[in-house]
Amino acid sequence: MTLQVTGKNVEAGDAFKIYITDKLGDALDKYIGPEISGHVRLEKERGRFRTDCSIRLKTGLLLESHGEGADAYASADAAVERMDKRLRRYKRRLKSHHNGHGHDQKVPETSATDFTVRADEDEADAHIALSEHPVIIAEAERGIKELPVSEAVMHLDVTDRAFFVFRNASHGGLNVVYRRTDGHIGWIDAKNGTDA
Repeated sequence: MTLQVTGKNVEAGDAFKIYITDKLGDALDKYIGPEISGHVRLEKERGRFRTDCSIRLKTGLLLESHGEGADAYASADAAVERMDKRLRRYKRRLKSHHNGHGHDQKVPETSATDFTVRADEDEADAHIALSEHPVIIAEAERGIKELPVSEAVMHLDVTDRAFFVFRNASHGGLNVVYRRTDGHIGWIDAKNGTDA
């Protein structure tokens, strides 16, 4: 397992690195196996600690979890507990919906550019920004996978993201699954350019 541990506003010392690596390693070995890469970020802000974990599976799926606590170890324990729950859910869905056949293969994907745009706080500035080109503060490449809806829901379920964009395997159109405010998951299906 290749795990990078970093700190933001706090030093992630050797004792913390060993602690989180062992805890995550135990959870991952139980469900997935040792051939995993990932990143753990420990952050301290306003006297609270937050641990963010991102684990890339060999299928390309990204599992994410976070935890908060009064100290670094409590936040790590919360993050590992959430990761363990997501791993259990992921394995259960693979077994129940797909009988475990053929899901160690990478899913084909196309690339798309992901932009982060600066949000102006002043309404006058926001109006000007809409009429002109917005100020881009970050840009990254993202993959858009071709998946059945059930797998797209699984991808959303194992991350902390608010939405997941994918190409629907049944008709090839772009679709979105997202977390609703009531806790359920919504699905937007464009059906090749027609309204759903």
